[in-house]
Amino acid sequence: MPSEPVPFHRVAVYAAPDPASAWWARGSEWLGRCAARRCALPMPVINGVDPAVQQAVTADPRRYGWHATLKAPFRLAPGVGLQALREALAAIGRDHRAVELADLRVDRLGHFLALRPQAPPVTLGALADDCVRRLQALAAPLSDAELARRRRAPLTPEEDALMLSWGYPWVLHQFRFHCSLTGPLDGVPDAVVERLERAARSHFAALPPWRLDRLSLFVEPTPGADFELLEQLELAA
Repeated sequence: MPSEPVPFHRVAVYAAPDPASAWWARGSEWLGRCAARRCALPMPVINGVDPAVQQAVTADPRRYGWHATLKAPFRLAPGVGLQALREALAAIGRDHRAVELADLRVDRLGHFLALRPQAPPVTLGALADDCVRRLQALAAPLSDAELARRRRAPLTPEEDALMLSWGYPWVLHQFRFHCSLTGPLDGVPDAVVERLERAARSHFAALPPWRLDRLSLFVEPTPGADFELLEQLELAA
């Protein structure tokens, strides 16, 4: 029986909180968009940062929604439908239990700001590795345009090899769990970056530990469109 048509350009598997939680609210407010309700949100006021600059530096993560990547965006392979993806995610969920993230901190990660754990649990890396390996069979190969876009990074030979094998360069031993708070900050004055960093630390400071207890399926409806939260599946081991 042929699979059902997939009305999306790409899918992604993310770590994302319950949309009813404080973690989801704070993260979505920081980015200025809720990927569950598919609407813009007022962003926090940051003294000394022009709102237009704030909008610009958060534009990249805003498009993807509040998340940390487990399986980066990919096109489903020909003949693979959403039901097959759901079943694969449910199987992964049955093999993993919830992870508590109690030490998330705002850091500079390369050229951008991110929220990341200081001592990531081993189970977190195992979950990400499982998503990468077990979902790759459902993914279409990267197109020439996708390869060229990824290689603008630039990539080391090892990262390039990982991309060719798994569709994304920063996986397995290169994986760093993080929630992006900005896009690249090259050219942004140091004083503005420092204000953004201080504001982010204050914005996320009072939250309880994040209990990562679900896999989140996001979709990109059309090329270049904002990603939307489609559904979440429990980590039930």
